[in-house]
Amino acid sequence: MATLSRYGRGVAKTATKKTTLPTASSSAPTAVSTAASSAGASVGRIPILDLSPQLNDNLWPARAFVGEVVPFAATAFREGHDLIGVELQLTAPGTSTTRHPMALQADGTDRYGTEAQLGAAGRWTYRVRAYADDFATWEHNAAIKIPAGIDVELMFEIGGALLRQASADTARPLAARRLFKAAAATLADTTKPATERLLAVADAALRQAIAAHPLAGLATLSAERTIIVERTRAGVGSWYEFFPRSEGAVRRPDGSWQSGTFRTAAKRLPAVAAMGFDVLYLPPIHPIGQSWRKGPNNSLEVAPGDPGSPWAIGSKDGGHDAIHPDLGTVADFTFFLKTAASHGIEVALDFALQASPDHPWVQEHPEWFTTLPDGTIAYAENPPKKYQDIYPINFDNDPAGIRAEALRLVRYWISVGVRIFRVDNPHTKPLDFWEWLIGEVNASDPDVVFLAEAFTRPALMQALGKVGFQQSYTYFTWRNTKIELEEFFDGLATDTPDFLRPNLFVNTPDILTEYLQFGGPAAFKIRAALAATAAPTWGVYAGFDLFENVARPGAEESIDNEKYEYRPRDWSKAEELGKSLAPYLTLLNRIRADHPALGQLRNLDIHASDDDSILVYSKYLDAAYTGTGQADALIIVANVDPHSVRQTVVHLDVTRFGIARGDTFDVHDLVSGATWTWSADNFVRLDAFSEPVHILHVTPHDPGHA
Repeated sequence: MATLSRYGRGVAKTATKKTTLPTASSSAPTAVSTAASSAGASVGRIPILDLSPQLNDNLWPARAFVGEVVPFAATAFREGHDLIGVELQLTAPGTSTTRHPMALQADGTDRYGTEAQLGAAGRWTYRVRAYADDFATWEHNAAIKIPAGIDVELMFEIGGALLRQASADTARPLAARRLFKAAAATLADTTKPATERLLAVADAALRQAIAAHPLAGLATLSAERTIIVERTRAGVGSWYEFFPRSEGAVRRPDGSWQSGTFRTAAKRLPAVAAMGFDVLYLPPIHPIGQSWRKGPNNSLEVAPGDPGSPWAIGSKDGGHDAIHPDLGTVADFTFFLKTAASHGIEVALDFALQASPDHPWVQEHPEWFTTLPDGTIAYAENPPKKYQDIYPINFDNDPAGIRAEALRLVRYWISVGVRIFRVDNPHTKPLDFWEWLIGEVNASDPDVVFLAEAFTRPALMQALGKVGFQQSYTYFTWRNTKIELEEFFDGLATDTPDFLRPNLFVNTPDILTEYLQFGGPAAFKIRAALAATAAPTWGVYAGFDLFENVARPGAEESIDNEKYEYRPRDWSKAEELGKSLAPYLTLLNRIRADHPALGQLRNLDIHASDDDSILVYSKYLDAAYTGTGQADALIIVANVDPHSVRQTVVHLDVTRFGIARGDTFDVHDLVSGATWTWSADNFVRLDAFSEPVHILHVTPHDPGHA
């Protein structure tokens, strides 16, 4: 009978542990058919359909990260009423294949599932095996007929024959064969009452032996499917973004600015690490063009010393393989990378395939751009926005040349020490280009991670993940109401996790939503708590921790945008004045580090509340996967209205996080420190002006709890 999934959602599990497949057959000798076992057939003797995970009929491999718990499922059935068994056969890179029994997810569905934690990077494969479960069929019939006095001796003879056949199977362990032989003898003993004879097959050791090697017939194997498992950082991380030129920038006596450098920016790294961030994302570090350089707030009026946008890449000092002279040298950048690594931080570098009018490519490869009928080169536009300082690449004029150059650039920065790339606007480049480039890079460097900064249509955003992007920005910043967030979070956990890993950035240099502009400090807390708990990867752009919320008039971005000017910040002063969110961000990252349930994507379950602004969800990880021997369960209750105090009743499906219906349990608020005893229905009061979010750790009561 199906039991609750470790995630508490429709993937059933069995109590039988995974076993390694022996080299010989482990069941009664029967032929194994495949999905196309006979001429003209599309299915095997027992149909196995709709395998999951797989993408677009196996056009691309599904993806996971090391340590991720992945649900597997398939639809399987046979004609008539006889029972079948279904198992997952999972093969890790370079190791033997293991069996994982699959359980029926719900009566009448013919959908079977199990889950497995993928613990090594590389290419995994899996198949699903279905078979006629002859013993389960007999047992089902015997349990009905024998007590009713119908065909009693015939049923005992059929059961005994199955057990004798299993006892003669030399591929089975000797101890199991002896159990089968003894049970067969008991079934055949007509001197004993029928009830006593039937109890012989209820022996726990016997049932374990049968579960380990079922009495199977008509065995059928599905087609093989592949899962690419990438390093944990491809799916789990806390990102922080800053502009190195702002860190350590100082104003000279004449009013001009002296840029910060990699050496001065390195002084900020200990504080970033202290907040618990383990990835630091840097905007482009390359030379910036002079032509059509943008001034403050994206203005066309440029004063001497205005630094321009880092995304307007290329000048007389070089292009994508050069470092802006103001920031330092390759040696300085290497020092920065090593300093970051010493604090447990990886550095992610922006990869923006575009050029300023001054980029060497414009002279050396004019065919890489679009020339208009008037002879000018087309600059970037997103009407009504114009980016005169940036020329987009035309990928159709010289695709081979552009591909070669892009691959050279990525491999160059890999050689310098970069293993993570945040890719700017990948949705404005051909999909087959990214499939090729990421495939080439990961073939030689499988640990390299690409993050897609793609705010675009769902189909295109999802396709970028399918062709290889390990992570993606999402529309999280614009999902603010309870209803929006419920739909959004549920989709991330259930609809797209096999190929799209969300990186929930709370803000960017380009994005300062109305929610943050007008929600006050509460809005910043709410958004940070949601991002840090709903997905394994989240991110913060500098200034969020100082509650920066003033927008440029008419735009959804910060005033005095750092994209166009230096913006040094006095971090220590803000903390002294109590105007820093750093302590809260530190707490969130500490909670993430302490609770492995937050390192999973697929385990989010939505719960109910009676208030249209109280969002409730849980994250649960079974004890088999936590590495601590104990299950990890968290309930997040958030008041998503930053302007109010809300009180209501929340309604929990407690089975979703390992609690039996009707039981009480303790919840410890990891934010406030308070502890309460809860059940399925609980009163909550959340004051947006103090603590708008509960992050509750669940502790089940001992059986003898009073």
